[in-house]
Amino acid sequence: MRHAAHQAANNSRQYIRTSRSLFSSGSGAHSAKAVRMAQMTQSNGAVLGLDQAVVERLNEVAPQTRRALREAARAAERRSHILTSASLAALVGTAATAVALAGPDDIKGSILADTATTTTQLKRITTDVVSRSEDRAPLSALSDGAVADTVAASQETAASADTAQISSEGEWQATGDASQLDVNQMSRSLANNPQVAALMDQDYNVLPAGFNPNHATGDSGNAYSFSQCTWWVYVRRHELGLPVGSYMGNGNMWANSARALGYWVDNTPRHVGDIMVFAAGQAGADGYYGHVAIVEQINPDGSIVTSECGASMNGKTYSKTYTNPSDFQFIHY
Repeated sequence: MRHAAHQAANNSRQYIRTSRSLFSSGSGAHSAKAVRMAQMTQSNGAVLGLDQAVVERLNEVAPQTRRALREAARAAERRSHILTSASLAALVGTAATAVALAGPDDIKGSILADTATTTTQLKRITTDVVSRSEDRAPLSALSDGAVADTVAASQETAASADTAQISSEGEWQATGDASQLDVNQMSRSLANNPQVAALMDQDYNVLPAGFNPNHATGDSGNAYSFSQCTWWVYVRRHELGLPVGSYMGNGNMWANSARALGYWVDNTPRHVGDIMVFAAGQAGADGYYGHVAIVEQINPDGSIVTSECGASMNGKTYSKTYTNPSDFQFIHY
């Protein structure tokens, strides 16, 4: 009897130790040992077989460690990525199969074809035909005949407004200051030099056929000796903004040199700044070198006033009047 009581006490102490090991705060994981101990406790020491569904349910309800939670979250994320990739692959495969099985005509008709929309007529709405009145009669208050008359009147007004503003003959009706535009004030030349362009507009009706206003000027700087007639002509032409050559030769050679470069040369003085060319010995010019001067004024009687220079003038100029300008040659531009 004493031996049996000793055995019962030992069994009670073993049961208490088993319960403490299962439910103590230090045990965070349900290991195989803990499961066996739980089975032994429930069956007084006997090992029982549990149904798999019951085991899984117990695992779901039982508390899990942080590591187990992290691993479960990673597994769920991997499953989501796999499902997404599979869905995208299925969609791409379906589209590729449809394109591969479709013929060129099907693709052209269903995918590439885009029917163009053409606007055949744009009708402008003017403010003259749009009603801005706040008082409008409802359509229900008008008879069918009154509505038809109103629509016809509106269309007639619109047609009249269009006809008044745009002529069917294509004519442009200019009004106001635009009708007073003087086309003679517009430049008709293509000269790069603005002074030449202005003079060409004045000479438009007498310009030589095929004249090129942008011909070579021959200008590379004043290469003439100080106080010579050629030196002064070069200086004065630059003051007036007109072209002039640097190596035109002696005074009596300037007309031919200018023609060779493309200048307009004739026997008529036309503008202030024209170069007057003297032949050798003409009108008191040097018998060998000739002479050149600048036209400063053209008088109503046809005579001209010049500015001139010479070696003896030491850079100063003098003026003379000539009543027979047609006897000389003149370089214009």
